[in-house]
Order: sequence, then C-alpha cells, then structure tokens
Amino acid sequence: MFSVSCLQGKLKNGQEIAVKRLSKHSSQGELEFRNEILLVAKLQHRNLVSLLGFCLEGTERILVYKYVSNGSLDQFIFGILYLHEDSRLKIIHRDLKASNVLLDEEMNPKITDFGLARLFSMNQIQGNTHRTVGTYGYMVLEYAVHGKFSVKCDIFSLGVLLLETVIGKRNSWMNDSGEIEHLPSHTWKNWKEGTSENLINPMLRNSSNSKEEIIRCNHIGLLCVQELAAKRPTMASVVLMLNTNSLSLPLPLQPAFLMYGNISEAGLSTSDENLRSNQPVQSTDSDATP
Repeated sequence: MFSVSCLQGKLKNGQEIAVKRLSKHSSQGELEFRNEILLVAKLQHRNLVSLLGFCLEGTERILVYKYVSNGSLDQFIFGILYLHEDSRLKIIHRDLKASNVLLDEEMNPKITDFGLARLFSMNQIQGNTHRTVGTYGYMVLEYAVHGKFSVKCDIFSLGVLLLETVIGKRNSWMNDSGEIEHLPSHTWKNWKEGTSENLINPMLRNSSNSKEEIIRCNHIGLLCVQELAAKRPTMASVVLMLNTNSLSLPLPLQPAFLMYGNISEAGLSTSDENLRSNQPVQSTDSDATP
C-alpha cells in the first residue's frame, strides 16, 4: 500500500508489540494511515488485530499493535462477518489477502491493515470510486474495472483465500507455456471436469479432515468468486456453509477471474498489465473513509 517498516519490540511492562512505521520519504499513505487509526480504534473483535497506540508527530507516522507471533496464513476469516454485519460499523476491508491475516500464539487468525477500508452506512449496499486500491489477484472484476465495491468484494477476496488454503497455490502463477493462470479459473476448470480431488493441498491430505470436507471448502470458495456479485453468498452464509456439512450447496457459476485469461477480453488497456500480478495498487487520489 505504501512504504512501511515493521519492527518487533517490548513495552516496559513486558508486553510484546509490533511497530509499523511509515517511511518519512514516502509520498503516499498519509490518508490511509489516518484511515486505519480511525477505523481500528472503533473496532473490538477477537479476530481483528489490536491497535495499542499511534504517533502523529512531525514527520513520524507510527502504529503500535499487539504483537502477533505466528506471522500470516492463507486463512479464511470469520472476523469479516463482524465487519459486515455484527459491528455497529459496516466496513468493507478492500484488501483481504494472506499477508493481512496474522496468527497469534494459539493460531487464532487476526485481520490487520485497515488503511484501505471503507465505512458504509448500515443500509448502504454499494459504493463507487474512481480510485482502485487493493491487491490484484484478490480484487474482483466489477471493482478493478468499474470501481464498484460492496461487501461482495470482500467475499470474493475471502473465496480466493479459501482456495489458496485448500489447494496450496498462490492466486496466480506462470504455467509451463509462459501464460498466466489464475487460481479461480484453474479451480473452476477442474470442478467442471470432476477432478477437484487433484487440487487438494498435499499438506491437508493426511489431516483429520475428510476428502469430502476439503472438496466442500473448494466448492464454497468457488461460490465466493463467482462473476456475478449477486450470486456470491453473504459472509453469514459462508460461515453457515463451513460449519454445517449437511447443508446443500448451490452449483457455482463461472468465476470473475476466468475473464483475465486475455487482457483484451476483459476490456483492459495495456496500462492495466499489473492485473496479472499480486502487487498492491497505489494511488494519490483521495478516496478514504472520512
């Protein structure tokens, strides 16, 4: 998002902390920095990273978080249900990805990095922006191309995370022919051909989870990355589907990233070549939560 350094430290009382410091030479990030403070300070949930303090003095821009000891994981996030439906604030994260989900010492997931988040009114369904921010690979078509965002954009990102976990691949890679392959498209192809079993993460094959449960998670991931936003489930529905194996799942439709096989097919110019990467999108436009 912007140039930062992250350090580990310890307070006088012995509490371990993580210190996130914005580069003094960065031309971007001031708006996102303030946005993160305003939003995270208002949120309290066991699956959200805890903000302990901040510094806005002179050229210093520092955030102090409770230290999360086990790094990040490609993990689906139940804290998103809180952001979308249970919090007194309705929040669209806009940058859900593996590196923004941290794990504490008990392997509990913690969502972090709210610099790009947008605050919705409780009855608001969709927002529009001229500024595209986030990380391509986790960003859905209607937002990347048309600037339309809603809770269903976070659901798409969650689906990509779930597929990454189940399959054990990043959201895009270069195949043997030198072409870019996207995980949702790859998963969809195997699902249509009845070969989803071949996509199970090798690390999960010997786990306590059955093959059927793992393939079911794959199916839920496909439901989250469908091209039509209206067809994607709500976060409450995703939680229910993950927790209730007896619940029948609808058939998924083609994923949005299937359109990225060729840039011209998606109506994108050559300047949008970074749609093929996992790099964060940066902009100096003003479009953060007030």
